Amino acid sequence: MKKIALRNSDARRNGLSHGTETHRGNGWTHAHELSVEHKPCADKSEARSAAAASIAFNDNTDYDGFVEREGLRFAGTHLILDLWQASNLDNLEIVENALRQATEAAGATLLSIDLHSFTPTGGITGVAILAESHISIHTWPEHAYAALDIFMCGKASPHKAIDVLRLAFKPGKLVLAEHKRGLMP
Repeated sequence: MKKIALRNSDARRNGLSHGTETHRGNGWTHAHELSVEHKPCADKSEARSAAAASIAFNDNTDYDGFVEREGLRFAGTHLILDLWQASNLDNLEIVENALRQATEAAGATLLSIDLHSFTPTGGITGVAILAESHISIHTWPEHAYAALDIFMCGKASPHKAIDVLRLAFKPGKLVLAEHKRGLMP
């Protein structure tokens, strides 16, 4: 049985509904269904598109999500980014928008975003959960440093997220490492 986790606010904001069980205290809602059902709403066209893409992604039983590129077959591309001399690292709104735009640029399907800000430094930790995997961020504004990882399988293009992140955080230096996860022998 597959589980899809959506924070209650994300499910409402995106116009999504599903068979749920809400856990007191943490606000997470767990769906016990294989697909996500969409409630029609005229002003939620973006959510409808994401829900349809997510359903199509999950319902395609012939597609295993593995990537085939340059003669290699692997589970997905995992990018590790270090941003140095970066800005906007303590701004929740900018971080959330950057994760949303990076997801869109990569052609991935956003399921939810969960962010937490720490005091007194204003550091932020969070994750964008994608049908294709995730984008995570951890910031240290007091050091002008952010650590991000972008892991995507399937037809998503994780490298396309980098320019969005570069524009949002304006790093003086960006260090990138790439790993092909689940490389088939």
